[in-house]
Amino acid sequence: MNIDWAALGQVFGTTLVVTVAMVGLFTLGIVGTSRKARQEGEAGTAATVGGGSSAVARTGGYACFALCLAAVGYGIFLIVAG
Repeated sequence: MNIDWAALGQVFGTTLVVTVAMVGLFTLGIVGTSRKARQEGEAGTAATVGGGSSAVARTGGYACFALCLAAVGYGIFLIVAG
């Protein structure tokens, strides 16, 4: 039995990078969709940090979820097609 250590290292590295990217995207999706619209009269709340509106943050959050779904779908495609 002969183990191809270079291939094993490539699989490990790719898995590590994709896992961190997926967790990061999913986290950004959660943060983006959990933003609430700023109530009138509130100043200096967490919703105003960064100057973005909640609609833009929510749309970005949904885009992050869509990218996660696309990555999972691509992974399933690779498994089924192989």
